[in-house]
Amino acid sequence: MLSTPAPGQILRQLIAGSALVLLTACVDTPTADSAPAVAAPAPSAAVAPAPTIATPPALPTAPLAAIRFEDWRDNFRREALAGGIQPLVFDRAFAGVEPDSAVISADRSQPEFTRPVWAYLEGALAEQRVRSGQTLLKRHAELLDRIEARYGVDRQALVAIWGMESNFGQVMGNKSVIRSLATLAFEGRRPQFAHDQLLAALSILQNGDVRPERMIGSWAGAMGQTQFIPTTYLSHAVDFDSDGRRDIWDSTADALASAAHYLQASGWRRGQPWGFEVRLPQGFDYAQADMATRKSLGEWRQLGVALPASGNGLAAGEQASLLLPAGHRGPAFLVLDNFRSVLKYNNSTSYALAIGLLGERFENRGQIVGAWPRGDTPLSRSERIELQNLLAGNGFDPGSADGIIGANTRKAVRSFQQRLGWPADGYPTSELLEALRRQ
Repeated sequence: MLSTPAPGQILRQLIAGSALVLLTACVDTPTADSAPAVAAPAPSAAVAPAPTIATPPALPTAPLAAIRFEDWRDNFRREALAGGIQPLVFDRAFAGVEPDSAVISADRSQPEFTRPVWAYLEGALAEQRVRSGQTLLKRHAELLDRIEARYGVDRQALVAIWGMESNFGQVMGNKSVIRSLATLAFEGRRPQFAHDQLLAALSILQNGDVRPERMIGSWAGAMGQTQFIPTTYLSHAVDFDSDGRRDIWDSTADALASAAHYLQASGWRRGQPWGFEVRLPQGFDYAQADMATRKSLGEWRQLGVALPASGNGLAAGEQASLLLPAGHRGPAFLVLDNFRSVLKYNNSTSYALAIGLLGERFENRGQIVGAWPRGDTPLSRSERIELQNLLAGNGFDPGSADGIIGANTRKAVRSFQQRLGWPADGYPTSELLEALRRQ
């Protein structure tokens, strides 16, 4: 018979389950069906328990335009205190807090233009970042030995994430996490998400892991050297240096071990590659290039996909997906389970590709052989919205016209490409948009 969870457990589960993907380089909590069971941490890496917080009573809501920030804060204070946050913790955290207009501007801005993947990778794999990573791998070799032994996550991936998220702890953001999340909970685009993150942030403060003035991060509330959002911090941050605090701001040991704990929960397999560049045969069916399509390496070989020597040591039954980050005219990659683990850290294939390649660059590998289609100009946001509207008008279903090229839009693009007799790689181009305009 299952016992009824205590009220504090209910809210902690609610908070831990509310983490969503933020594309501003922060971590999302894996869902239960995507995260394997995690062994109990060793004493030196124990996860500090979150304070017991009761489920707060529901409060009446009012339209944002009809409530002042002070009234919202007072309502939120009553909710937080009813849920177990101590008055002194709340009052210290909110001392002098007012809405931050810069946070709202960042939240509402959606860039019109997007860098092509090759330009993104050039920045991610900059020589200075590679050299810094190589130096830090040597400097922290003993620490990384212990983290690898405890969590089974390869050090190159950890240091690559460290470099991408905060330039190895040098750039963690300079905004108060409490102020940013309070601003977003009061008048942001996703107030409930920010509300849940703010409750989690107060729990972190109450647990004594960090002082309010040191709880800094990005405008979106991502924190520390690993850019964890508060709910992910509660579920995966660890005290690896055994000083009694889970400090992802000033403790390299805690930051790297916390990232390792997260990747372990996301299914990382030590010693396995993230993927590798491959060559496709003439006449290949590019509709196979989709993250939702998984085939064994043996099956990909039967389709004529040429694997590099590094892939020969893997079992033929290993599952992989074909990634064409710039369409059929650019390089092709087969990506494995560790690539998907990184996607749970940041749900961007460009980011996951950068992490995999950066980790290899630390070992003087990771050079891409295929040529990028540098003559292509990525569609702007308004052009992507136009593309989605035109696809819908021609009987395809790209989903909502939001300018985001997700699975539904790629499927619709692929169907239209097949109608035209073009390579159906699902990659939107200016030529495809022009063809739609002529329909």
